[in-house]
Amino acid sequence: MSDTVTHRGTIWIWSNGTSPASWHFLTIDGEAGEAIAAHEAMRRLELGAGRGFGSVKVKARIGETEWSTSVFPSQSSGGFILPLKAAVRKAEGLAEGVETEVSLKLL
Repeated sequence: MSDTVTHRGTIWIWSNGTSPASWHFLTIDGEAGEAIAAHEAMRRLELGAGRGFGSVKVKARIGETEWSTSVFPSQSSGGFILPLKAAVRKAEGLAEGVETEVSLKLL
């Protein structure tokens, strides 16, 4: 089973006041988030167990850059969050506050 969803959103940063590290994310909500949740539920039913933290493996694409990763459920948005690693941000010229479109192949 594999579906592809697209979503447009704004890049945001998560950081913690005690650590210099910060992480860039894109929130996947709305119809795309609902499609991912349905996919995760079907996989859980088929396989008898979910993946860690309710995550879903994806092949993500922004612009010309494609990579394998996972999206994770977000309690605050009701959708999922996609981590954006530095190599992707650099290749596509992305930064906090930039609106971008992502295509996710759900695996």
